Amino acid sequence: MKTDLPAGFVYQYIFSTDRSARAFVKLSDDDLADPANTVWHHLDLQQPESSHWLKHQAKLEPLVSEALIATETRPRSFNAKEGLVVVLRGVNTNPGHNPEDMVSVRIWIEKNRIITTRNRTLLPITDLATALKNQEGPRTSGEFLTDLIERLADRIGDFVNQIEDELGDTEDQLESIHPNELRGTLGSLRRQIASVRRFLAPQRDALDRLNYAETDILTNRDRQRLREESDRISRYLEDLDLARERAVVLQEAFLSQLAQQQNTRMYVLSVIAAIFLPLTFVTGLLGMNVGGLPGIENQSGFSIATMVMVGATLGLIVLFKWKKWI
Repeated sequence: MKTDLPAGFVYQYIFSTDRSARAFVKLSDDDLADPANTVWHHLDLQQPESSHWLKHQAKLEPLVSEALIATETRPRSFNAKEGLVVVLRGVNTNPGHNPEDMVSVRIWIEKNRIITTRNRTLLPITDLATALKNQEGPRTSGEFLTDLIERLADRIGDFVNQIEDELGDTEDQLESIHPNELRGTLGSLRRQIASVRRFLAPQRDALDRLNYAETDILTNRDRQRLREESDRISRYLEDLDLARERAVVLQEAFLSQLAQQQNTRMYVLSVIAAIFLPLTFVTGLLGMNVGGLPGIENQSGFSIATMVMVGATLGLIVLFKWKKWI
């Protein structure tokens, strides 16, 4: 059925309050007239036909159609004349992409019609289509919205858990991991945290506004679920803040460890220099090309000088140990 859809459409489903659902290409007047039915259109904005349909055939206010086709979006929600506009972000699970490169979904919700648009594939949308195909999907437009928000939050939760696991592994390997690898890992984690967090805060605000929206599209049960998901997003934000602090502490511990290693090496070199400095002075003194140097005519002069320097070295080592410098 999907191959017969008009250009620009990814899914088209009609579902009812009895949880029955089916994909469609065209609907009858009876289907559209039944108040128990809700129609869902999902469009791919990469296809130019999608924008044309939204602007000229979907019978939407210009403000709504522009919100559905906007290139750059941040999570938000607002009331329009006939329904609700909701823009959300989800973790990018597409192969070859970074999870923190969050994918947007734009949603128009009416009592009996839903329009969603995408630029890239979003797995929660695919999951909803599969649930409808299996007769296990939502029954109303409000339930559709809360189901989608819940699935988006589930994926975000998986991402947050992954970040926490990676931080835990890095903490365990702090003593053994190579400095370059540790630096790269911490930089990547902090970048991922910042990228996701910048969308989660406005997403939580969008859910809060939805919860207080003056509309009959959302039932009391829908609003309760929205509050729960808003609280969950708040917890994820707190978890990301904690993860960011852990990453900073790890980086500080790494820098402290690196500085300690450098100080230890410098101390060893200083001790070696302190031992050899007087020996270097003696050898330089004996190497002057002037008359009157002791031991020049003595066959045992070199042996005596060597023994003196060895004795001086041993004496310095004993002195340093007594002073607890080594």
